[in-house]
Amino acid sequence: MAGRAQQSFKKRQKEQQRKEKQQMKFAKRLQRKHEGPGEPGSDLMENPDLEQPEPEGPVAEDPAQL
Repeated sequence: MAGRAQQSFKKRQKEQQRKEKQQMKFAKRLQRKHEGPGEPGSDLMENPDLEQPEPEGPVAEDPAQL
């Protein structure tokens, strides 16, 4: 019977983490909604096609060539 209590505890923790993650997503969604399209920082979230910074240094296409 000791195993059942541990399993219930793990389920409870997992459920709490799921609820926290859901609340964080909701809060981020509200924040983006209140910022609007003209606010700085929101452009990259709404328009992923905007220019991204290039990685610095040489980048190998094939790791085997290194």
